[in-house]
Amino acid sequence: MITVGQEAPAFTLPASNGEMISLDSLRGKNVVLYFYPKDMTPGCTTEACDFRDYHPEFEKLDTVVLGVSPDDLKSHDKFIAKHDLPFLLLADTEHEVAEAYGVWTLKKMYGKEYMGIERTTFLIDREGKIAKVWPKVKVAEHVQEVLQYIKEHLG
Repeated sequence: MITVGQEAPAFTLPASNGEMISLDSLRGKNVVLYFYPKDMTPGCTTEACDFRDYHPEFEKLDTVVLGVSPDDLKSHDKFIAKHDLPFLLLADTEHEVAEAYGVWTLKKMYGKEYMGIERTTFLIDREGKIAKVWPKVKVAEHVQEVLQYIKEHLG
């Protein structure tokens, strides 16, 4: 289980801009690392569009927003184009990073069990430590809550 104050698990993943993004390369900035189940689904679309709409405010607070899902880059490209997302999406197709962060879990839907992403947001501070964790995220008002926390604690 990831806890506040611990070093954020390092990762390097392919990003929607064609580059490999590593957490180490973002030292000195706050990072909102949000894990979501699937591109183009209703809840994930709402969450992504909320991050889009508040993106300028995150930038003012020297905060990078990164979305992570098991979808591939082709899927991410469509998602970004359809919703004009101004931040990078990372492809965790082997769910290694999701596992490292403890968000690859057993889920149930319509009586079936399967492994998938538990919608979770991690705030990583400028030193690479976990500043806050929002587990089992409910999409409504979530992005505003993250933004408010950064303003009050890391701004």
